[in-house]
Amino acid sequence: MTDLAAPPATDRITMYGAEWCGDCRRSKSLLDGLDVDYDYVDLEAVEDGADRARAISGRTSIPVIHFPDDSHVVEPTDAELRAKLTELGRIK
Repeated sequence: MTDLAAPPATDRITMYGAEWCGDCRRSKSLLDGLDVDYDYVDLEAVEDGADRARAISGRTSIPVIHFPDDSHVVEPTDAELRAKLTELGRIK
């Protein structure tokens, strides 16, 4: 995981979240546990992070996880996140 303030590279997964958010902690834990390489944008620390997440999802809910194929998920279940990672070939 890399903490970033700049927009992600096109081949990167980027998660927008906050420490106080239980769903964010759960998704982050899943990504870390699966050893998935991703960028994390802490909405409490990155000034325009919330605006960037909202621009991707059209919503204010978090986490927003943006994928290299330009798709995204908002508040995904572990099963949904695993399925997307498998689809992208990031996990087996």
